Amino acid sequence: MNKKKLKIAILGLGEAGSCFANDLAEMGVSVVGYDPVPLRVLHPNVRLAASNSEAAAGSDIILSVNLASVAEVVATEVLPVLIRGQVFAEMNTASPLTKKSVEAIITPSGAQTVDVAIMAPVPPKGIKTPFFISGPGASKFADTLNPFGLEITLVSDRVGEAATRKLLRSVVYKGFAAVMGEAVAAGKALGLEDYIREQIGSLIGGDKAMIDRFLQGSKTHALRRSHELDAVVAMLIDLQLEPVMSKATLKSLQNLIALNQSQ
Repeated sequence: MNKKKLKIAILGLGEAGSCFANDLAEMGVSVVGYDPVPLRVLHPNVRLAASNSEAAAGSDIILSVNLASVAEVVATEVLPVLIRGQVFAEMNTASPLTKKSVEAIITPSGAQTVDVAIMAPVPPKGIKTPFFISGPGASKFADTLNPFGLEITLVSDRVGEAATRKLLRSVVYKGFAAVMGEAVAAGKALGLEDYIREQIGSLIGGDKAMIDRFLQGSKTHALRRSHELDAVVAMLIDLQLEPVMSKATLKSLQNLIALNQSQ
């Protein structure tokens, strides 16, 4: 599809959504966005709509980049304006069950749903952040956006499978970051920080800088990662598994949020 003819709606213009909007507009794509409280600086070619449904109407691809807590609400809001041929990309960090619920809402319109899992922090790569995708709209999503140089991995044609892979990985990555943070804090209290950093380094190939990236990332992105762990816990409960470690990781992130707010 010609870049100038392609129209993409972005529902949610926070950190991720605004990056996507600005990058796509810079590439020459027609971008329309909506956010109830738009706070980010946007590319001059990004047009703001008055509602989610106004942004979605007539768009080829709709990117829903909000919070998992409103994923179904947003899908319900845009349903009346969706038509066959459109692709609705559910990009929130939500449980597979929530992603499937969004698909059930969208399907009667004839539009196709794609489950998009954002696999890394959006800055600095923006729209070229690695995506895992799945669902009936996945192939069309990839075919339309691959020419723009995006890093897209097509997982399957079933909604929820991209989200599953992201959240399964999060059990390890976010859990490891939480354990690392607790160990370093204890090391500092005991006057043994260098020692514990050496022990951690022995597990990650001696990359000392990686320790600081893990610790700083947890602190900087504690709120966003807590939403991610909410989805992890929901997925594990749905699998009838007790999320002992993931609940502890979530608690550690909630503690960091409280610490950030007190500073």
